[in-house]
Amino acid sequence: MSTDTKVHVVLVPGFWIGGWAWDDVVGPLRDAGLEPHAVTLPGLEEAPGDVGGLTRADHADAVASLVGGLDGDVVLVGHSGGGPVVQEVADRQPARIRRLVFVDTGPLVDGATLSPPLPDGVDGIPLPTWDELAEQGSSIDGISEEGLARFRERARPQPAGVATGEVRVSNPDRLRIPATAICTSIPSAVLREMASHDAPLHTELLDYDVAFVDLPTGHWPMFSRPVELAAAIAEAARA
Repeated sequence: MSTDTKVHVVLVPGFWIGGWAWDDVVGPLRDAGLEPHAVTLPGLEEAPGDVGGLTRADHADAVASLVGGLDGDVVLVGHSGGGPVVQEVADRQPARIRRLVFVDTGPLVDGATLSPPLPDGVDGIPLPTWDELAEQGSSIDGISEEGLARFRERARPQPAGVATGEVRVSNPDRLRIPATAICTSIPSAVLREMASHDAPLHTELLDYDVAFVDLPTGHWPMFSRPVELAAAIAEAARA
C-alpha cells in the first residue's frame, strides 16, 4: 500500500456503548496517519428516543452509509456485538473494504442471533451489573474505577430488535477480505478452537485469511488498554 493512500478506520462499538468508547483510541490512530471514524449506532446516542422499532438492518445501514461516503481504503473494526455488524456491511460492499478487524469477537453464520428472544414490550436491554457481565463471560479486567463509572454513566440500553435480530450474510466475496482477530478476553488459541467447531459462534472466522493478535485484558480493551489496541488496529490497517 502506498504511504499516500488515505486509509479510513471505521470503529464500530459493541452493545451499550457509542462512538465515545473509542475516545482514547482515535488519537493514536490519527498519530499513526490513519483517518478514524468512531461510530455511534442508531439507538445508542446520548438521548436516543424511541428504540422499539430498530433492527439489525438499521445498524448495518448506518455503517454502510458512512462507508459509502468515504474516499480511499476502508478498514472496518467491530468490537463485540459490532463484529457481526461490520461482517454484514462487508457482505454488502466487499469491494470497498480493505480489511476486517474483529476485537474480542468474530463473524456469525447467516441466521444466527446475539441474544435469545425477549418478552413482548421489551425495547432495550440495560447494561447488566459487573457481576452479571462476568457470569456471561464479559470481563471488565483492566478498567479503572473511574473508567467503570464513566462506562456505567454513558451506557445506553441495547435496542432489543438489534440484539435479537438474525444476522444476514450471503455474498461469498466477503470471505476474500483479509481479517485480523484481536483477542483480548478470549486468547487466540481458544478462539481458533471455537471457530473450528460447527456452531454459529465465530465458525466463519477461519474461512477468512485471518491473522490472530493476542492483547490480554478484559472484553473492553478500548477502556483498559487503548494505546495498545490502537497500535494493533494500526498494524492491521497497514498490513
